[in-house]
Amino acid sequence: MLDAVELVTGPDGARVEWSVIWLHGLGADGHDFASIVPELSLPPSVSVRFVLPHAPVMRVRINGGAPMRAWYDVSVADLSRSPDLEGMNRSVGYIRALAEKEVERGTPRDRIILAGFSQGGVIALLSVFTGPEKWGGVLALSTYIPLSGDRPLVPFTDNPTPLLMVHGTEDGVIPAILGKKSFDFLRSLGSGRFREWREYPMGHSVCLAEIEEIGEWLSGIISSSGTGSQ
Repeated sequence: MLDAVELVTGPDGARVEWSVIWLHGLGADGHDFASIVPELSLPPSVSVRFVLPHAPVMRVRINGGAPMRAWYDVSVADLSRSPDLEGMNRSVGYIRALAEKEVERGTPRDRIILAGFSQGGVIALLSVFTGPEKWGGVLALSTYIPLSGDRPLVPFTDNPTPLLMVHGTEDGVIPAILGKKSFDFLRSLGSGRFREWREYPMGHSVCLAEIEEIGEWLSGIISSSGTGSQ
């Protein structure tokens, strides 16, 4: 089981009703998005546990083999070439294990939201949309799925889990066109009506307006499902 930073929002001592597992990008760690949590302005009456895991340390070839926290290896800048599918699959296993821990702690799977930035977004998308279970939602920031042309390199399922993908139009690390192709494929699945795409004039980063939209999206999911059903 991966080590993780944990934060809880909402009433002090209240039973946790939702969990958000948020995955960082290459070279960062679980603290990377911790400071954003208070800025999301989630409903104050609902207790939400944020689980921000640290990726394993591995040598990443595109960075000269330097050891760093990563969800999978990257060998070339062109992300459509030689993707580390084995490493991605291994990390999907880590995240599904974290989700099972949340279920054991009392949060049903349909109240668990996966979020991820860059590499973390890849693992969030694969963790949900390569399986049949409905989750609470997926938040995918500046990310993609492994594609060859317009075709996925792993099998996906028609999963009704809500999705918000956000990308910077000036992203020089993961081009927006790759993110949009990934979104278009996920939207083409039978439950595509639950999919949303947003763009912001930014690079491979997160901006204030995006954080506000993320907070509104998360609040909408939490509020629309009601509370107290555990």
